[in-house]
Amino acid sequence: MKNTLTLKKFIGSLVLLSCLSPVIASANAEERGLEIATEADRRDTGFVDSTAQMVMELKNKQGQSSSRQVRSKILEVTGDGDKSLSIFDTPADIKGTASLNYSHSLKPDEQWLYLPALKRVKRISSKNKSGPFMGSEFAYEDISSQEIEKYTYKYIKDETLNGIDCFVVERYPAYKHSGYTRQVAWINKQEYRAEKIDFYDRKNTLLKTLTYTGYQQYLQKFWRADVMHMVNHQTGKSTTLTWSDYKFKTGLTDKNFSRNSLKRAK
Repeated sequence: MKNTLTLKKFIGSLVLLSCLSPVIASANAEERGLEIATEADRRDTGFVDSTAQMVMELKNKQGQSSSRQVRSKILEVTGDGDKSLSIFDTPADIKGTASLNYSHSLKPDEQWLYLPALKRVKRISSKNKSGPFMGSEFAYEDISSQEIEKYTYKYIKDETLNGIDCFVVERYPAYKHSGYTRQVAWINKQEYRAEKIDFYDRKNTLLKTLTYTGYQQYLQKFWRADVMHMVNHQTGKSTTLTWSDYKFKTGLTDKNFSRNSLKRAK
């Protein structure tokens, strides 16, 4: 009788473990995904502020292109998302247009656009974050700083991408009105920087892919890509951002990122 009961308990334990193992695996995958995201954020903390020059090239499905020259300024904010300012210098018809962004960890981002032709500042609705930024394939939510709390995470697998060992991590927007159901990111195992991100639309269909190339290291710590290429698989359009002249710890303050600074941006 003892042997029979012991065998039953053993079989029962196996059944219980088989039921629990997917749950445990899922929890472990979520923890691992969050660990990877946290480490990536830690390694990019402490740059204080930065400025850079950027060329934005837009291509349509037929391959016709147009370009814009943009100046970028970013202010790191302790305990919240970063503040950023983008100023368009060319072409002439949008010269002086400026975009101001206050990223946040938990509450909705705040974004404004200054239109010099109208001489007014327009606030971007929190419900319109999936809309295209200045006609590009980057959405307004793409240009915000990617705070950890904006997503939940799940580690998927290890994979080699273009000869680079990567973690593959899914992240799911935790904020309302996102244009995405999920994003799949390939994170460089050695440097904890993004190499590629796939974006899935609200129907969970692949919408866009963002690839990063030409990484350079600044201040012996911070990695920035020279080129960011976003392709829209559903429309055939693409946008390439080519970055140069990075400078860090330039002395920018909150005053450089006020709504009044949009009108003064030159």
